[in-house]
Amino acid sequence: MRLYEKNASELSEMLRAKQCSASELCNDVLDRINEVENEIGAFVTVDAEGAKENAARVDKAIADGEKLHPLAGIPIGIKDNISTKGMRTTCSSRMLENYVPPFDAFVADKVKSAGMTILGKMNMDEFAMGSSTETSYMHLTRNPHNTECVPGGSSGGSAAAVAAGEAVVTLGSDTGGSIRQPAALCGVVGMKPTYGSVSRYGLVAFASSLDQIGPMGRSVKDVAMVQSLICGHDPMDATSKNMEYPDYAAGLNENVQGLRIGIPKEYFGNGIDDSVKSAVMEAVKQYESNGAVIKEISLPSTEYAINTYYIIASAEASSNLARFDGVKYGYRAKDYTNLIDMYEKTRSEGFGDEVKRRIMLGTFVLSSGYFDAYYKKAKIVQKNISQEFSNAFEQCDIIATPTVPASAFKIGENIGDPIKMYYNDVCTVTVNIAGLPAISLPCGKDGKGMPMGLQLIGDKFTEQKLLNAAYAYEKMCGGFDTLAKITGEAK
Repeated sequence: MRLYEKNASELSEMLRAKQCSASELCNDVLDRINEVENEIGAFVTVDAEGAKENAARVDKAIADGEKLHPLAGIPIGIKDNISTKGMRTTCSSRMLENYVPPFDAFVADKVKSAGMTILGKMNMDEFAMGSSTETSYMHLTRNPHNTECVPGGSSGGSAAAVAAGEAVVTLGSDTGGSIRQPAALCGVVGMKPTYGSVSRYGLVAFASSLDQIGPMGRSVKDVAMVQSLICGHDPMDATSKNMEYPDYAAGLNENVQGLRIGIPKEYFGNGIDDSVKSAVMEAVKQYESNGAVIKEISLPSTEYAINTYYIIASAEASSNLARFDGVKYGYRAKDYTNLIDMYEKTRSEGFGDEVKRRIMLGTFVLSSGYFDAYYKKAKIVQKNISQEFSNAFEQCDIIATPTVPASAFKIGENIGDPIKMYYNDVCTVTVNIAGLPAISLPCGKDGKGMPMGLQLIGDKFTEQKLLNAAYAYEKMCGGFDTLAKITGEAK
């Protein structure tokens, strides 16, 4: 077994026991990138030199007997909408194709302070707007389980890299399911933390009230280790929650005796593939056989969630993306006659179709005469969805649903149908609307051998309870087989 095939928790122990060096680990993962990256396309930027330099520093610190963070020397990929000082941060857009930030995001600073080896920046849907990574200006990312299929999005590069062995762990961002959905389609573990538990400072904003950075990995413990690193109060983020955060990895517990699991009927209706329903309910049965209590619940406002999400997210996007006008930084059109012409041509040439679509939708719902009809009503539904979740958590400890309605679809299959594409987020957007934590776990494969995902949702700031439930399921399964045998058409 090569080093890139091991989990972060295993590699952490091996490094401390000097069974391998950080440089050996770094070189093995870089070799893996060289082997498969042309086929997968998970990265926008690979910083091999920087990764090797960091690994050498970690090796020296270990040799000198320094006390290091458990994640020191572990290779990580960072989604390309998270600012990294001195390393290109493009949001997979022509608009920021050559942008190099002069500062680190809060999470990037945490990663560097822990001594993790940053491999580079991961491909994504442009400005995190998409569900398949097909809207990237840079290139396609392919699903390692079947390279004719999408990896999901918008954090498709982050998920694909973990599944392909091109990174041990990664960071993604989740505005309406952008960590959990690709995690499910690529068969890895992905967590969207409670809104406010991880600073958004340095995350290029899409929808500020919904965006949240989170970890992806091959095991629940890996995700717990990274979450313990990146959470915490940040005075640079006004929405950052100032509280004590536990060591989630140290607190993992697989006991589910008496755990109350809610099953919302609205998440198992029409539009959800039968194989996905069966896989999720089989996972629920495993919980029940290990002592959990299963309760059917109702979240009636779920049917309005997609409409609500796209109104709120697009409204915020239209405001956040107004800064990209060709004046201060980023792309600027070459031929223009005056300032207004420069604005128009820069934004027309710099943004892709999906970003333009959402900017126009957001501008429309915020405009005079339509604000009350659309945006105001969406905010009312948001409040209703949040209240329904609060009521549900009085009856249960966690909620179990599918992560996505079906397994990965073929590249190009849905890109021309925005409504069909948006429906991929039907099971995940409610979590962002309510600001809750949720995690996606592999729960089997469909008839074509493609991964399916189980989503567990918790109440605000109950990440430990959520991770414990996920850890228990992982133990029931005997561990997750997350590494893909990279192929074309799945057999």
